[in-house]
Amino acid sequence: MTATHQAFEEIRFTTRDGLRLYARRYPATMGYSPLRPVLCLPGLTRNCRDFHDLALALSKATDGPRDVFTIDFRGRGLSDHDKDWKNYAVPVEMLDVLDFMACEELSGCGIVGTSRGGLVAMVMAAAQPTMLGPVVMNDIGPVIEWKGLARISAYAGRIPLPGSWREAAKLVRDMNARAFPAIAEEEWEPIARQWFNERNGVPVMGYDKEIARSLSVLDGPMPSLWPQFEAMKHVPLLVLRGEKSDILSAETTAEMVRRHPDARALTVPGQGHAPMLRDHLTLDAIKDFFAATDAAAREKAAA
Repeated sequence: MTATHQAFEEIRFTTRDGLRLYARRYPATMGYSPLRPVLCLPGLTRNCRDFHDLALALSKATDGPRDVFTIDFRGRGLSDHDKDWKNYAVPVEMLDVLDFMACEELSGCGIVGTSRGGLVAMVMAAAQPTMLGPVVMNDIGPVIEWKGLARISAYAGRIPLPGSWREAAKLVRDMNARAFPAIAEEEWEPIARQWFNERNGVPVMGYDKEIARSLSVLDGPMPSLWPQFEAMKHVPLLVLRGEKSDILSAETTAEMVRRHPDARALTVPGQGHAPMLRDHLTLDAIKDFFAATDAAAREKAAA
C-alpha cells in the first residue's frame, strides 16, 4: 500500500482466484475514527473514481469523519481483467468484495452500492448477512426496468475511444446530457476522467469490453430480486433514485420502502441513472444517513 494522493491510499489485493484488484482507502482526517467505515461499490462499467467526492465528504466531515473504502471490480478501472468473461457476474464480484473486506477487516461496514454495486450488496445480504451494515442503494432495486437495461446493453463495450480529454468530455456530455440536465458544462470533463482510464496523457477504455458479453446473453427482463432485497431488512436502508432514471422506477422505490422496516428514499432532481454523487443534496443525505444510523446503534448498545 502506497500513498499517492493526500486524500487516499492505494490498495492492491489478490482475490481467491488470483486476480489483482485495485481499491482505495480514504482515511478519516482525525486519524483513528470510532465511526463505522463505509465501502463503496460501483456500477457495471464504472470504477472507484465515481466515489471520490463522496469519500472526501465522509472522510473529512467536520462533525464526524470516517474511513471510506472504494473498489474497482474485476475488469474495471485499475483492476486486472479476467480471461473468462463469464466471471463478470454478480456472485463472483460479491466474492471479490468479501475477499477485500476480509483483508481490511470490514465486517459490518456501511455500504454504498451504485447500480451493479447495489446488486452485489443485495446478494451479499442473502449470502453473508453479518458482513454489511447500513446500506445506500444508488438507483437500483430488486426490479430493473428492461428499457434501461437495454440502453446499457446497447452502449457497453461499443463506445468509440476519444482521442483527447476534450473529446472525451464531449462524448460523455452528448451521451448523458438528456438524462442529466442538472450537470453543468464544466463538470463533464471531470466526469469523463472518472469513466475513462488514462495512458500517456490520453483517455483509454476504463473497463474490459468483454463485460458487455455478460449483458448480451440476456433475452428478456431480469428476474426480480425481492428475496435478496428482503435479506437486507436487518439493516437501515437509504434508496436514492434519479428523477429521470430508466432503471429504478418510482413504483419499485415505493415498494422497497413499504417492505423494509427501516428504509427511506430520496429522489435526486435533474439526474438519471445513476445519480453521480457529486451534488450537495446527495452527499449531505448520505452523510446524514450514516450519522443517524451510528447514533441509533449507540443508543441501542447503551439501552
